[in-house]
Amino acid sequence: MLLRPLKETREHTASYYAATLGTHTVYPSLQDTVDADVCVVGGGFSGVSTALHLVEKGYSVVLVEANRIGWGATGRNGGQLIGGLSTEPETFEAKFGREGVAAAWRMGVEAVEIVKQRIEKYHIDCDLQFGYCDVALKPRHMTSFAETLKSQQDKGYPYKMRLVPRDELRTMIHSDRYLGGLYNEGFGQLHPLKLCVGEAAAAARLGARIFEHSRATRIVRGQLPEVHTEQGLVRANSVVVCGDAYLGDLVPELSSRNLPASSFIIATEPLGDRAKTVMNSSLAVCDLRWALDYFRISIDGRMLFGGACNYTGLAPGDITETMRKKMLWVFPQLADVKIDYTWGGQIGISMNRIPQVGRLSDNIFYAQGYSGHGVAPTHLMGKIVAEAVDRKPERLDMFAAYSHMPFPGGKWLRQPLYALGMLYYRTLDFL
Repeated sequence: MLLRPLKETREHTASYYAATLGTHTVYPSLQDTVDADVCVVGGGFSGVSTALHLVEKGYSVVLVEANRIGWGATGRNGGQLIGGLSTEPETFEAKFGREGVAAAWRMGVEAVEIVKQRIEKYHIDCDLQFGYCDVALKPRHMTSFAETLKSQQDKGYPYKMRLVPRDELRTMIHSDRYLGGLYNEGFGQLHPLKLCVGEAAAAARLGARIFEHSRATRIVRGQLPEVHTEQGLVRANSVVVCGDAYLGDLVPELSSRNLPASSFIIATEPLGDRAKTVMNSSLAVCDLRWALDYFRISIDGRMLFGGACNYTGLAPGDITETMRKKMLWVFPQLADVKIDYTWGGQIGISMNRIPQVGRLSDNIFYAQGYSGHGVAPTHLMGKIVAEAVDRKPERLDMFAAYSHMPFPGGKWLRQPLYALGMLYYRTLDFL
């Protein structure tokens, strides 16, 4: 397959989300020297969530974003609101015992609750709907679902979950591809760009100063850290770095531990009554492969179909055709449907799939590496980082206890080496 770099501008990418955002952001660029209690670098979910939590606590906050609020993975993702932490809670047992497992599980539930509370508290119209289904392509996937269901029930998961047999699933998702599913009414879908822009507006109303088109070019560490931008300077007592896959060379020790991977989505024309020939419910759906597909029907009746994640950081030569083929593999009845929007972007991958949250120094914090599972966990990590800034670091210290090894190969070879290694895992999809 021919691969090519993604073409980017400093405005939002030409996605369905940008086209349906409604009110676009108009924050100024930073031109002067300003002072604050906290400077947040990055205007995606992690940065905006952190800023909002901090201004709610009474801190003065400056947020600098290189492009537009929600410009990166935040405003381009599948819009699936899924709990958990992108790794199993049992991952935390080796360091923290059974209580660590329980704490990680509770935080996975809390992540979704934070999003729900934000939407309700600040009256954010972001097309929120509940209902989610993992779907099985192999019998072993159904076995895994049964184990997950029992584990969640044993831990006291507060929302309805159930196994869905194949015949029933076909009344919900009109495709012959799946053997069954695991339904969860506590997960759902939303318009991620509307959510992030709405949260930023809430933070601004509470006093946060937000600057767009203000790329951070240098961070000077010390008792009073400085964040230099292209035309301005922020002096703060604390700094929070939230650039994730788009951090670049700003903080090399973070970039070397975070692999930018590419993922892509198409949105069809509105399907009207034909939507019922595809799905009978407003489910967000994801399969269980390493190279997974995910899809949902948007609030205005479009099929949003995503996947084709690759670890080269590059894009297929023809993204639309690549994604159309994937969609038709699941829904051949959409063969004559027009594709209105095609887009892609970078997501930050952690080698061990544990979100990377911690300190670079006593007063410089960071959050990144959600491994394609960030809509809800970013909101949790924003809260956890805000707690640490507020001198309540216990939960941040739990994540900071995990060391994250740099990806082998350095800046230029880490992506091709990891992409080659991931071919092994992709072969497991066919077993």
